[in-house]
Order: sequence, then C-alpha cells, then structure tokens
Amino acid sequence: MGERAPSTSQAATPHVSQIRSRPTGRFDLVELALWLAAGEGRADRGSQSLRRTPLFASLDAEEARALDARCTWRKVSAGEWVIDDQAEGADVFFVLSGHARVVIGSSGREIILADILEGEYFGELSAIDGRPRSAGIVAITDAVVARMPAAVFREMIHRHPSVCDKVLTKLAAAIRALDNRANQQAHFDERERLCAELLRLSRMTVEGRVVVSPPPMHAELAARISSHREAVTKLLNALERGARFGERAAQSR
Repeated sequence: MGERAPSTSQAATPHVSQIRSRPTGRFDLVELALWLAAGEGRADRGSQSLRRTPLFASLDAEEARALDARCTWRKVSAGEWVIDDQAEGADVFFVLSGHARVVIGSSGREIILADILEGEYFGELSAIDGRPRSAGIVAITDAVVARMPAAVFREMIHRHPSVCDKVLTKLAAAIRALDNRANQQAHFDERERLCAELLRLSRMTVEGRVVVSPPPMHAELAARISSHREAVTKLLNALERGARFGERAAQSR
C-alpha cells in the first residue's frame, strides 16, 4: 500500500513546531487583531447562524440572532491555525462550515486528538475552568468560524437547560474517548492501535464493503496512534501482504 499523495483540496496539517516558535504573548496580540480587524479574513456571516449548530438548535430565531451578534465571525484558510495551544483567552469557537483538527505536540511530534466538523465546537474546557488551552486547532479546509466569549458561553449554559445537557454529553463523550485512547496506548502494540484506528475511520458502503475514504496519509495515521510515518507504512504494507495471502488461500480451497 503506497502512501497517498496530499489532496489539492486538503492542506497538510502544519507541524506543532510552527506554533512553538512564536514568541509567547506576541501571538495573542496578533491573533486578536486578526479576529477583530474589519479587513481581510473577517467573515460576512450571510445566512450562517449558530442556530444551525446542534448545540443551539433549540433557540428561537430572536435568541439566535442576538447570540450571533455577540460573536466575532472569521473566514479561516486551509492550513491556518485557528488557535494556538499556548494562547491566552478562554473563548469558544464554532465551525459553521469546513473542517478543523485538534492537535497537540509531544516530544517534537504531532498527535491528532480529534476532528471538528461543521456544526461542532471547541474550546469549552478553557471557557469552563479558565485554565490555559490544552491543544491547538488548525483548519484542514477553508472554514467559517464564530468566536464566542467565554462569559457568553457560560451564560447560555446557565440559561438554557438543553444547551447545558448537550455540553455535558459532549464532555462525557470526550472523557470516554480519552479513556479508550489511554487504554489502547497502554495495552495495544502499534499494529493493534493502527487496526483500531482504521476501524474507527471506516464506513460501510451501499455494496456492503468496509472502506476508509478518503484514505488518510501515513503521517496522519501516525499522528493519530502516537507513532511514526515509517512504522505506519511498514505496518500497512504487512497488512496488505497478509490480506493478499488470505485471498489466495481462500481461492485455492
């Protein structure tokens, strides 16, 4: 199995060292200016509304319009960092269109924690406890993002029980996912972690076939299972050889 070439519609995730090289504090000022300036990158909200996200779907039209007006909206290009894992601030970010990714750096390597798809959000941990961010967010495709002040986010949680329930459900799911990842890291070898990740990324086609589409790059799979690209390439080639051997054995029966 050869390594997939990068798609022209999907930017490669910048390495975490690109964040680490930014002077502490300076990034916060530049990043804030980008969000607040009414120039390039500022999004015309148009028909976009937070009411279209699952978290705020229960709001009526008037409440949604008022909430939209309390947020800052921005267009983000593929490959651009939405937020630095070392940046100060506790605002919450909603992806109204596009695809973003949660990444952290460990021993000079990048680890992918989660993907943020259209209608989803991130940054709620800092908004709740006020502590520094634990991960950075990078845009995988061009995206429209709404930035909500932490105080507004907490206000919505206290005012709307349905919003509170959905936030709690997401936090519980995140804890379970991290627990599962820790269990795999402790008890699975690289091959088993790779197989588990491929199963997680797979889907069933209408023909009844299990596929992983679009196929991720080997470096991305390595970042998902805390490994190296070379090791993933070797494991995938071994799995492919094993599958072909199994097919030949079945045909010879």
